[in-house]
Amino acid sequence: MARNMSKTVFTIGLLVMLMSVPAFGAINKSVSVGAGEESDGASSVNGSVTVGKSAIVNGKVSTVNGSIRIGDGARVELVKTTNGSLRLADKVAADELRTTNGKIQVGTGASIRGNVGTTNGSIRLDEGCTVGGDLSNVNGDIKLEGSEVAGDVSTTNGDVELMQTVLKRDLVVRKPGGWSMSRRKPRIVIGPESRIEGDLVLEREVRLFISDTAEVGAVRGVMSLEDATRFSGRKP
Repeated sequence: MARNMSKTVFTIGLLVMLMSVPAFGAINKSVSVGAGEESDGASSVNGSVTVGKSAIVNGKVSTVNGSIRIGDGARVELVKTTNGSLRLADKVAADELRTTNGKIQVGTGASIRGNVGTTNGSIRLDEGCTVGGDLSNVNGDIKLEGSEVAGDVSTTNGDVELMQTVLKRDLVVRKPGGWSMSRRKPRIVIGPESRIEGDLVLEREVRLFISDTAEVGAVRGVMSLEDATRFSGRKP
């Protein structure tokens, strides 16, 4: 009787453990969804996650310690890691991109419906990308090429470069404080044919360069439009 009870308890425990692991989930190994496949999720703890070309993931793509790569034309929802980079190829559709310690790189023609954010890492969007929410970091450069962001773009200590890019709201350079205190002035370049439909909000001093062909709303905070260096050509 006791032996049968022990077997029953073990079986129930095993089932509960298996049910708690997400689809295509792993702990200490990498996970991949093949090209053209469809999955309800792809996750790891200490491993990388790869989603193949034209794959569809109807759930979270995540890891804790590892990078995530999304192939051409794939469709995913939340893409999230803590310690690792996010790299999306061309024409990817995603709901949100989020990491803490790692860079975010997005290929041409990608569409992100929500926010794009990292704490310590650079962000780069290639030509034709759209972001439906905010784009932000604390430490790391932001480079947007031929892209459009519907929300705010913000950083604290990073350089920002906009090339033929449209921001529907504000570009914010936050005042550093606490552990993020830095005396270095970020370099902000509003490149040719870029447009900021909101304001350029400068909570700290920066090195500000604005192209003769760029459009910028009000410049407010600790600096004004008169503090900007105007330039012609592609870069100052």
